[in-house]
Amino acid sequence: MTQLHIETDRAEHPLDIVERLAALRDWIFDRADANEMSVSVSGRWADYHIAFTWIEEVEAVHLACAFDLKVPERRRQEVLQLISHVNEQLWVGHFDLWSAENVVMFRHALLLAGGAEPTHEQCEMLLKAAVDACERHFQAFQFVIWAGKSAREALDSVLFETEGEA
Repeated sequence: MTQLHIETDRAEHPLDIVERLAALRDWIFDRADANEMSVSVSGRWADYHIAFTWIEEVEAVHLACAFDLKVPERRRQEVLQLISHVNEQLWVGHFDLWSAENVVMFRHALLLAGGAEPTHEQCEMLLKAAVDACERHFQAFQFVIWAGKSAREALDSVLFETEGEA
């Protein structure tokens, strides 16, 4: 199969928009090089370490959001089962277990094929989707890892929504 390489001129680097968004929100960020950037965002349950990478070959901004929660080998299979259950519920993005570090991360990408320019709103939504997914499911990962719950029990407990006020 022959690979196509199409040169596109962009008005600005796609990560410049992410950098402006982070600065506007007063988030801690670091632009390691032109194609990589990391952002730290404090959530309700954890601090999220978000890596943005511009992948020129596929014209995509890739996002990887990790939280400090190491998966011990003895709970690995149950965490993988939980990831499978969670991913069935998601409309965009997905969770993975990063084997090299044994950490759970949320991944998503914004495709900009054909020279499409990312908007501030698209980048903000990319980040919001990641943080929202992590916030919604963080406790389920904790329940599996630290409380020894099954994947189904953990997911059911975090998806349980109460109505009204006591």
